[in-house]
Amino acid sequence: MPLNLQTFKTRALTAILFVVVMLGGLLWNQWSFLLIFSIIHFGCWVEYRRLVGLIDPAYQRVAAIHVYSMMLAGWGFMLWMTDDSYSIAGYRLNALGYWLFLIATAIFLLTVILRVKKDQPKLMAHSIMGFVYISLSWGLMMRLWGNMQQTVFTGSNWIMPLVLIVSIWINDTMAYIVGSFIGKTPFSAISPKKTWEGTIGGAILTVVAVTLAGVYAFGFSAKALLLISTVAAVAGTAGDLFESKLKRLAGVKDSGRIMPGHGGFLDRFDSLLLATTVTWLLFRILY
Repeated sequence: MPLNLQTFKTRALTAILFVVVMLGGLLWNQWSFLLIFSIIHFGCWVEYRRLVGLIDPAYQRVAAIHVYSMMLAGWGFMLWMTDDSYSIAGYRLNALGYWLFLIATAIFLLTVILRVKKDQPKLMAHSIMGFVYISLSWGLMMRLWGNMQQTVFTGSNWIMPLVLIVSIWINDTMAYIVGSFIGKTPFSAISPKKTWEGTIGGAILTVVAVTLAGVYAFGFSAKALLLISTVAAVAGTAGDLFESKLKRLAGVKDSGRIMPGHGGFLDRFDSLLLATTVTWLLFRILY
């Protein structure tokens, strides 16, 4: 896969703007963190609905309340997963999220019950899959804020999400560069541009760079850094392949067009979606 300089320039400029926006959302405060991931949540859902509709045309005709109630249930789950720092006038946001999740889920189930169709179970499964794929991941990202309640990294609440996101960025970038220069062996028929050389090289460079920088520059736990960077490389690649499979089944190149050179929300966050869930699960077990 030869390096295309024009494509690389477009991707680089878009990535710079993307990094500025993401870092602003991550580092400002908990509200900007919630805002940026709420936007990403709904953006991913819009693109997921489009992809599934292309794969299964019956999903294009599903009632709007069916899909939107599941989207709101997912957002309610995100709010539910926030910690006590998210409070307004003494009222905690997670309580509001809990009720929004319950009410929206009840509405979703009612739409399923009241609209009895032969293919209703399949349509319901598509929406539930969207919740698991998108909303569960971003809900657990809210849990990573606060460094799993300060049991993994002590310090600023954004450290753990930032380490994971930076690991994903490094892995994507290094895999692209290594694959462009020395990649020859196709990694998967799902994503023909990926190579074994790029995938392995990107993973090794990610683990080494993140661990060394975290330990020697910031004094973070080597064990935690090794685990996060490895998850970013392995689960991140799996997440990218899953989204590539969805696009192939839908017959499209990109999930959206919001970011030139990168595609849409799912194109940009496919790796992070799966990596977030796996990171939360592993650290929940180990810590």
